[in-house]
Order: sequence, then structure tokens, then C-alpha cells
Amino acid sequence: MQERIYTIPISEVFEPKDGCPICAMHDILEQRCVEYIMGAAMMEPDVRVETNRLGFCKTHLDMMHARQNRLSLALILETRLAEIHKNLFEKGKMPSRKKEPAPPTCYVCQKIESVMDGMLDNILKIFFSDPEFQTLFREQPVVCLPHYEMLAGRAAHKLSKKQLPVFMEALNPLTERYLAELAGDVHHFTTRFDYRFGGKDADWGNSRDSIERAMWFLTSRK
Repeated sequence: MQERIYTIPISEVFEPKDGCPICAMHDILEQRCVEYIMGAAMMEPDVRVETNRLGFCKTHLDMMHARQNRLSLALILETRLAEIHKNLFEKGKMPSRKKEPAPPTCYVCQKIESVMDGMLDNILKIFFSDPEFQTLFREQPVVCLPHYEMLAGRAAHKLSKKQLPVFMEALNPLTERYLAELAGDVHHFTTRFDYRFGGKDADWGNSRDSIERAMWFLTSRK
């Protein structure tokens, strides 16, 4: 069941050529994971053990809450709160002087990260084994900054010295071109507040939503 939920044909996110394909991949995985947790996973003890242990970040709790299935969310929270109480207030348990506080964890974040690692590896493999996909990859309109860094880092660890420059030659323009256009739009936006260029007849060009686009480009989140 879980394997089907987290399996996405790579072509499904690249063929539309609409925004960052890795963002699309992440968003599909995120939606499927949240739907699964709030639905079928309620009856799967191994998943409940993990959600009790890891919990959820604010972003994914908000997504779960937005689905308006209050009973499912309450059942998940009930066992998560019980797990926290057990771990914090066991009889005689004292805080360690040496142990650093554990960083926050999230079941959805960890699941997405795990699945994405495998999918990024597959992208690198298909890029070199399928000429049509390589062409499709080069035709993408943009790869956002976080996913550029993710792909570049993965490529540096997985590809040979001969393959790496070929892949980066295809990847770099997808981010650099968008970055240059975005920087120009943000600059144009700032000049519209100069009395010499502003006014009701000011030419805003493509700059009106440049702040929002920059926020997305820098974080991968809309």
C-alpha cells in the first residue's frame, strides 16, 4: 500500500513544463502522505508507532487540520500525546546534563525526504540513459534554489567525473536564467517607488508579484 502511494512516474512531473518539477514532485508526495496518514494508515499499527514517535511539524499539522477530519486527527494526537507523556515523565527519569535536546521531528518530512532521495537518484540515472528525458529535462522553465542545491549535491556524490559537468551544464541554466529574470523584476519593483518612475501610469512590467516569486524561489514553498 505504502509503496504505491509514494511511487510517482518521473515523467508525470516533468512533462507539464510548469514551474519547478522537483517542487511538483515534493507537493504530490506531501499531499499523498497526509491523505494516507489521515485515512488508511489509521489502521496500520507500524505507521502509528512511527507517527507517535516522530510527531509532525507545524506545516504538516496545519495540512492535516485543513482536511477537516477532526476525529482522525484527534486519534492521532491522542496517541502522540500519550507517547510524549511516557517519554518525558517516566518514574524517576531525570534530564541528562550531557545530552543535547533532540531536534524536532516530523513523520511527513522524514518520509518525503526518504522518498525524494530515491527519486533524485532515478532522475540522474534516466538523464544519462534516456536521451528523450535529457531533452525534457533541459526544457524545464525553472528549478528553484533549494532543489537546485539538492540536485547539484546529489549529482556531486552520485555521478562520475565525466558525467557531472554534463548534468550541471543542463541544470545550471534552469536556475540561473530564472534567477537573473527574477532579480531584474525585483529591482524593477523597487524603482516604481521612486518619484521619477512611479505614479498611476507607472510601467510595472512583470514585477508586481516579484516579491512572492522570490519568496518561492528561495524557499520552494508558496
